[in-house]
Amino acid sequence: MKTLKLGNFDVKDVIFGEELKFKDGVLTINKDDAIKFIKDSDEHITNCDIEIAKPGESIRIVPVKEAVEPRIRPDGRAVFPGVTGELKPAGEGELYCLKGMSVLGVGMHWGSFGDGLIDMGGEGQKYTYFGSLINVCLVIDTDEEFERYEQQKKNHAIRWASHLFAEYLAKSVLELEPDYVEEFTFESVRDRDEKTEALPSVVLVMQPQSQMEEMGYNDLLYGWDLNHFIPTFMNPNEVLDGAIISGSFMPASSKWSTYDMQNFPTIRELYNEHGKSINFLGVIMSNLNVSLEQKERSAIFVANLAKALGADGAIVTEEGYGNPDTDYTRCIVALEDVGVKVVGISNECTGRDGASQPLVVMNEKANALVSTGNVSELIELPPAAKVIGELESLARDGLSGGWAGDEILGPSVREDGSIIMENNAMFCGDQIAGWSIKTVKEF
Repeated sequence: MKTLKLGNFDVKDVIFGEELKFKDGVLTINKDDAIKFIKDSDEHITNCDIEIAKPGESIRIVPVKEAVEPRIRPDGRAVFPGVTGELKPAGEGELYCLKGMSVLGVGMHWGSFGDGLIDMGGEGQKYTYFGSLINVCLVIDTDEEFERYEQQKKNHAIRWASHLFAEYLAKSVLELEPDYVEEFTFESVRDRDEKTEALPSVVLVMQPQSQMEEMGYNDLLYGWDLNHFIPTFMNPNEVLDGAIISGSFMPASSKWSTYDMQNFPTIRELYNEHGKSINFLGVIMSNLNVSLEQKERSAIFVANLAKALGADGAIVTEEGYGNPDTDYTRCIVALEDVGVKVVGISNECTGRDGASQPLVVMNEKANALVSTGNVSELIELPPAAKVIGELESLARDGLSGGWAGDEILGPSVREDGSIIMENNAMFCGDQIAGWSIKTVKEF
């Protein structure tokens, strides 16, 4: 039996001041000290600024590359084992968490295919969960010349700075008592009481982004690139405890940021129902592959693991769409073939008119699917009073939902600062982790 305790501190405001401290719900940051810390974290960081964006403000943030919840371990272990510090087991012990805020890694100039946009106010605020959080934005430029003008970027310096800075901020609460504590206890699948054993047993299958064969773009598990991974049974606490971090490849609305992993709502809901309506068996961590052989191999592993665990049902959720739909559908079918009933959670790509096939691969056995939105939906938004980052990156740098020019729609970024784009470019906009309030309805 392993218990993870999250000691939570509600952040009501974030301001700049003389020292790093947390008092009465207010996080104060010494900006000069913080910028020095960020620049010292990676020699490739050439310029850095920090800005604070709060819900309701007329602020547009782009290109956003990563989001991380500030956390710290009282016992001194790294929050992200194998990434920000020594490789140690995750999934138990105590973490202190700053709730209601995130650290955003933002490009000062250059964007890429996997980067996105966040609006903090107005009509655009509703399109991403991060519009409701206080965001400490690390606006960074680097000398990573080898990828500056590439559509695909690893964004290593910015992403790692975001994770390190999340730990840096959370040091402010090390000597304080949390506002409240959440406990997640994961029992051995063999040691559950008769009442729980009598309930339908359910496993969560996660398919994080891992398609890039070159290292550095994919999600990491304990620092291990998931392209070199085969499906494995995991304690769900490990996911909530920083064992997995986001990559840089997936189109923005389909992405799971590290913040999403740390708070994965589907895991939380399965815990809520454990012992009441279901017997939550745990997580099968899978991956997304390139070749059909690799996809088939992973589907076989997932189905065999679920069957061996005695699962009656499974939730399968993918990070992404398009090519990953093949892994997603094949996994669902493999589970159904061994008698495990499946509900799938994913966004879809139905085209701007909503008339195209929603998934690249369809199968009649995938008959219980939850849609979290259409990546191709057109979104038109007025100018924001302030831009953090560089608005032109939406049109210029190959962001998955923006374009430099269209013969009918014109450019994504207009001269007056208004924008037109596909939902694709909303940072984690479809919230496939379980935050989403969007779905599809049949008439």
